Amino acid sequence: MEIVQGAVSGFALDLGPIKEPLGFIRVLEWVFTIFAFATAGGYSGSTQFTVKCPEPEKPMEVKPEFWYPFRLTDKPYNMPTCNNSQVEVMYLQGDFRSSAEFFVSVGVFAFLYCTFTLVLYLGYQHVYRQTSRGPLADLLVTGVFAFLWLVSSSAWGKGLTDIKFATNPDHLMIGHKGTHTVEAYASMGRLNASVIFGFLNLILWAGNCWFIYKETHFHKDPNAPAPMQEGDLAGP
Repeated sequence: MEIVQGAVSGFALDLGPIKEPLGFIRVLEWVFTIFAFATAGGYSGSTQFTVKCPEPEKPMEVKPEFWYPFRLTDKPYNMPTCNNSQVEVMYLQGDFRSSAEFFVSVGVFAFLYCTFTLVLYLGYQHVYRQTSRGPLADLLVTGVFAFLWLVSSSAWGKGLTDIKFATNPDHLMIGHKGTHTVEAYASMGRLNASVIFGFLNLILWAGNCWFIYKETHFHKDPNAPAPMQEGDLAGP
């Protein structure tokens, strides 16, 4: 109880750091991190096309569906076989859970870290700058997240390319006897945006390392002499 009271009593709200690059970039990271994992997670889509067989059969509408985390084999769809009106149960091919879930996980943990550090910057700035350990730990974690954004965004970008190929009607009709007419391609704009937000986060987190580095003792020499006053220059 005393520890909690001490933590609350030490809180001193100061919006000044937001006006500095250190705090302002952290706010941008907080916003773009939300955009990154929100546009990828919770996605659901479908591709729709009509298949017409060479025989005098009625054209059939085919609509494969898929969603996050993009294990495409989760839901079957019906495909005409062009053999006496028979229908075959088909599945989309591919499992892209690893890249999608890794990307979203990085985004969620980055969001939590941004929230924690913003509270630290705005409410406990005196604690953050009191010792060299605060900025040093912040620099290390921010650098790790910059690397994770690079890896996860690259992996998710590759995974998204594979998802587009696996759900393309032209690919699904390879080797089929009939012809097809595309009614609607899957809307991928939201997923494209998630990849863009991922690389924007990479730029923000990597760039912010410099401003955090300036807060560490590596940039600030603790033994540097204090600046001389005008009276000292004038002499006796």
